[in-house]
Amino acid sequence: MTQQLDLFVIGGGSGGVRAARIAAGHGAKVALAEEYRYGGTCVIRGCVPKKLLVLASRLADEIGRAPDFGWTIGEPRFDWAALRAAKDRELARLEGLYREGLQRAGVRTIDSRATLEGPHTVRIAATGEKVNARRVLIATGGTPVRPDIPGAHLAITSNEIFDLSELPRRAVIEGGGYIAVEFACLLQRLGVRVTLVYRGGLILRRFDDDLRRHLDEAMRASGIDIRTGEAVASIARHGGVLRVALKSGASLDTDLVLAATGRRPNVAGLGLETAGVELDAGGAIRVQSDSRTSAPGIWAVGDVTDRIALTPVAIREGHAFADTVFGRDPWVCDHRDVPSAVFSTPEIGTVGLTEAQAREAYDCVDIYRSTFRPTANTLSSRPERMLMKIVVDRDSDRVLGVHLCGPDAAEMIQLVGIAVKMGATKRQFDQTVAVHPTAAEELVTMRSPAG
Repeated sequence: MTQQLDLFVIGGGSGGVRAARIAAGHGAKVALAEEYRYGGTCVIRGCVPKKLLVLASRLADEIGRAPDFGWTIGEPRFDWAALRAAKDRELARLEGLYREGLQRAGVRTIDSRATLEGPHTVRIAATGEKVNARRVLIATGGTPVRPDIPGAHLAITSNEIFDLSELPRRAVIEGGGYIAVEFACLLQRLGVRVTLVYRGGLILRRFDDDLRRHLDEAMRASGIDIRTGEAVASIARHGGVLRVALKSGASLDTDLVLAATGRRPNVAGLGLETAGVELDAGGAIRVQSDSRTSAPGIWAVGDVTDRIALTPVAIREGHAFADTVFGRDPWVCDHRDVPSAVFSTPEIGTVGLTEAQAREAYDCVDIYRSTFRPTANTLSSRPERMLMKIVVDRDSDRVLGVHLCGPDAAEMIQLVGIAVKMGATKRQFDQTVAVHPTAAEELVTMRSPAG
């Protein structure tokens, strides 16, 4: 690579790939280096394989409910190896599409680690080659954090769980965030006896409190053993099992320990100091609203900046960077009112302010809340209920937040997110004709604020 590049992208995840493709479409000469697999965490070790496992696990509920709707089904049998093989085929297909998309756009793909040796110099680890680029984009994502305890090496993280040779009979999951609760729910439905250990008082910190309580109750009702106010002190091999010592003095014997205690920006060994790229107190790359770092000619997008760690946000950040720098069409990613989902069972969809956030920011807040049994449960004795909650500024009538927990909550919140982003009012929600019979109609039929 002798000619100078317009852009060198370090990291082949969703944000980096989008930026590279758009920049190349604007006529820039672009290269992208990825040391592992194209697609990043989301495609290879995150959103996509997790959602496939979630869908597989929910079939257990559907099979269990089938007799209530007149179906007679024989004894079901789950094959983990078959699911894992199908998942791997899909990931290989998606990775191929990412690589092909880059190459069709004219981006040179480099299967190697790359590090900075200055603001405009990148070194290719596999060959030792040094490349000059007018601009560099860092899009290296995040990586799981292992707890600093004796025996931590005996635990796995979300990076490894997708490739288990077989499912364990028992699993201890430490953590209370979305990764912990998602895997707790899906493993339990695949037949694993799950214990969730969380140091906080209630799972899913930073989510709306009603959502947190609703999901906590549903998970406990499904058979998941949730132990809050607790933490893992150590892990050791004991015979053929893992013995987990808790800080309370209790112990648990298990076959697998999943550490889901958080993620950190993936910045180690990138040469950021050499290039003059500053980090914040949490170890993330410090950026301005346009993703520009402290070093001239270097930008960063996605989880490595620790703004909002969601794939669609990284994609928009990368797209905005490429349009602004190479397309002469300046814009920035708007990080307000970003809808998101937790693919627990039942799943969560949320957008906007929580009730607590709204009460801090506004003088008068109205809360509309409803819980009910979804239609799918009305012919069975299943106890699960759905929660819907709307947070409203009483003075302006604007909807500040919507929080859902139940079937298809993620699908609903994508559409509701449009209304919240547009500044819709509660009156406009009320004026919308309901689609009946659906769960979503509850969003436009709630009339009286909760007490």
